[in-house]
Amino acid sequence: MKSRLACLALATLFAAPAMAATDPSFLLTGTSANFGSYFPSYLANGYFSVMTSPRGTEPNRGYMVAFMDYARGDIARPAAIPGWNEVDYNPGGGWLNATRLDAKIFAGYAQTLDMRDATLTTRYDFDYANKSTGVEVQSFVSQADPHLAAVRFTVTPKFGGDVQLSFPIRLWSAHQPRFPIGSMSGDQMIAAVIASGQTLDNKPVPTPDRAAVWYPGYTQVLSNDGDAKALTLWLDGRAEQGLAMAGAAALELPPGIAVKSATVSKSPYKLSLDLVVHLERGKRYSFTKYVALSREGWGGDAKADLALATQARAAGFDRLLARHRDAWHRLWQSDIVVDGDPQVQKAVHSDLYYLLSNTTTGTAWPMGACALTPNYAGHAFWDSDSWVFPALLLLHPERAKPIVMFRHRTMQPAQERAKQYGAKGLMYPWEADPQTGIDNTPHFAYDVYREIHVNADVAIAQWQYWLASGDMDWLKQYGWPVIQGVAEFWASRVTYDKAHDRYEILHVTSPDEAYNDVPNDAFTNAAAQKALRIAVEAAKLVGATPDPQWSRIADRMYIPFDGAAQRHYDFDPSVPHDKITWMGSSLAWLMYPNLDLPMSDVVRRNDFDFQLHELKTHGDDPNEMMMVMLAVGESELGDGKAAGDWLQRNLVGFLKPPFNVRTETVANNAGYILATSAGYLQSLLYGLTGLRIDGKGLDPAYAPVLPPGWKSLTLKGVSFRGKRYDISVQRDAAGRAKLVRHEL
Repeated sequence: MKSRLACLALATLFAAPAMAATDPSFLLTGTSANFGSYFPSYLANGYFSVMTSPRGTEPNRGYMVAFMDYARGDIARPAAIPGWNEVDYNPGGGWLNATRLDAKIFAGYAQTLDMRDATLTTRYDFDYANKSTGVEVQSFVSQADPHLAAVRFTVTPKFGGDVQLSFPIRLWSAHQPRFPIGSMSGDQMIAAVIASGQTLDNKPVPTPDRAAVWYPGYTQVLSNDGDAKALTLWLDGRAEQGLAMAGAAALELPPGIAVKSATVSKSPYKLSLDLVVHLERGKRYSFTKYVALSREGWGGDAKADLALATQARAAGFDRLLARHRDAWHRLWQSDIVVDGDPQVQKAVHSDLYYLLSNTTTGTAWPMGACALTPNYAGHAFWDSDSWVFPALLLLHPERAKPIVMFRHRTMQPAQERAKQYGAKGLMYPWEADPQTGIDNTPHFAYDVYREIHVNADVAIAQWQYWLASGDMDWLKQYGWPVIQGVAEFWASRVTYDKAHDRYEILHVTSPDEAYNDVPNDAFTNAAAQKALRIAVEAAKLVGATPDPQWSRIADRMYIPFDGAAQRHYDFDPSVPHDKITWMGSSLAWLMYPNLDLPMSDVVRRNDFDFQLHELKTHGDDPNEMMMVMLAVGESELGDGKAAGDWLQRNLVGFLKPPFNVRTETVANNAGYILATSAGYLQSLLYGLTGLRIDGKGLDPAYAPVLPPGWKSLTLKGVSFRGKRYDISVQRDAAGRAKLVRHEL
C-alpha cells in the first residue's frame, strides 16, 4: 500500500507541470507565419541569458550580469559571451542551420515559450533533400542551478543511415564598426553610422532598431580545448578591458547509439564537438548539451565549470529540468490573476516572465534597462529604481532588494560625481555601469546628465524597501546612508528665490527629454521634495539629526502651477511648451505610484486631460513608459472603463510577436525595455487596486476599480512586513469594486 501511494505521489508530481502547461496564459507560440517577422525572446535566470531563434538550434548571443566591455573610447557595454546553445544536424543533404526557413522544409513548425516552466520547445519535420527528420529542441537556463543551462536535441529520422551532428561553442569576433561613443556628438554619431552603411531610422520587425549603437561588446577567448573521448569542451576568456569569464559543455549521447567518429575541431571562431553517428529509421534519439558558465566574482574558471557541466550530465536532463521547473513554479506562487480578460492575463504573465528572468537574489546588481541584452548598453537607469523595483517589491521583495543594494554599493562613484558637478552628497548618474556604478552616459546624450530626478528616484526606492520590509537593521546600515546622501545633494543643488520665498531647481532635463535645459521641472521638483521629506523621517528612525534645511526646502519647493487652469505646468511657464516629443507632456507622471503627488480631484482631472491633449497634439510615436501610466491615472480618477481601455491600448503595437517582447515605442523596436513591462504591471498592482506603500502600511489611497467584464483581479502571495496576503479586487452584490485581503 505504501509503495502504491509513493508511486501515486510521484505520478502526481510529474503530472502537475504538464497540466499547468495547458493554461494558455502561460504559453506563447510562434508558427511558420512568424518566419518573416520573428522578434527574438530570450531564456535567462538573472545571471546569464541566450537569445531565441526560429530553428531552436542556431548560434545565438547571450549575456552575463554586469559583464562589461570597456573598450577605449567607447561606453561600457555588455560583452557577448561565447555562444553556447548551438546544435547542428546534417542528414546528408545539408546542414539544418544553413537551410532557408520555409514552411515546407520546416513542416508543422511550432515554437512555444512556456513561461510557467521557462522553457523553449521547438518542433518541426525537417524535410530536405528527399530526407525527413522529426526534430524537437528543448532549452532552458536553470533557475535552480544558476550556472547551468541545457539543450536537448531530439531527432526521429524517417530513414536509416549515417548523419553528422555538431555541438559548437561560438567564439564571436569583435563587432565592427565600433565607434568612439564616449566622445562623439549626436551629429558625429549619425554621420559615422551613415558612413558605415547603416541608419538609425525606425526599422520594420524583426530588424533590430539602433543596432549600430547598441552593438554587443567583445569577449576574447584566451584558451579553449576539448576532449572527444569525454565529449567535453571548455574555455577561459575575458571581456575587453574587463572581467574574466569561463564556460564548459558536456555532451550526453542516446543510449546504445553507434558512433562512427567523434572529434574536437578548433578555429578562431568556433570550438566544436563533431560526430558521425548511425541512426535507425523511426527510432527516437536525444542528444543533450549541458553548459556551465561563470564570471569573475561569480563562480570559478574553466576547470570549475567543466566539473559543473559533467556533474549536470551525470544528474541527467530530466532531473535538472524538474529542479528548474520547481524553482519557477515557486516563483509563480506570487502572481497577478485577471478573471475576465485573457489578453491582459497573457500580457501580465509575459511581463512577469521577463522581469523574473532578469532578477537575482542576495546580490547588489541592478537590472539593465533592456535586460540581459545589449540594448541601451546594459546600463542601469532610473528604470531600475522607479519602474522595475516597485513592480517586484510586493510579489518578490527578495528580487527587488538587489536594486536598492546596488545604489548602496556604488555610493563612492556617486559621491565623486557630485564633487565633479560642484554638488554635495550623492549624485547618481543617468546611465550607470551595472558593475562599477560609474557614469556611462553616451556623449551624444550628454545633456541628459541634467535629468537629475534619478537621485530622488533612488531615495524613494530605498524608503519603499524599508516601508515594505520593516527591516530596521537594513535601514540603518544600507538605506539611510543613501537617503542622507541624496538629501545632501538636493540641499546643495537648489536655488533660493528670495523674492518669492521659494526654492527652485534650475537647468534640468525633463522626463520629456526634448526639454533638456529647463527651470523647475514639475516632476523633478516634486520628486526632490519627497526625497527630502523621506530623509527627515528616516533620520528620526535611525537616531540621526536631520538637517533643518531639508524640511525648509521641502516646504518651500516650487512646483509650477497654473492657477487659472487649475493644473500643473510641466515646467516653469517661462519656457514655451511647444515641441513635438514622444510624450507630449509628463504630467501623467505626477500621478505615478512612487511619487503620487498630493492634489485635489479637480487638479488631477485637469492634469490628466492636459496630458491627453498634448499627447494628441504634440506627441509623436509615444513612449510606452508614459502610456502605461495612463491606466493608473484613469484608475485614480475612478474610471474603470477608461483604465481598461488603456490596458488594452498598451497591448497594441508595443508587444512584438510571437513572444510579447515589449518595445519602447510602436515604431522604435529597440526591444526588451523592462520598464515598460514593469509599468504595465504597476497599472494593476497600484492602479486598479489603489494600493500605496506608505507610513501607514499597504492601504488603498482611493477606491479600487475594475474594467467592465472583469470579475476580479487578484494579487497572489503579496509579501509585506513579514506577512503574506492574497489581495483581490472583487465585485460586490451591486457590481461595485471592493478590496478584499486574505492573510496566508
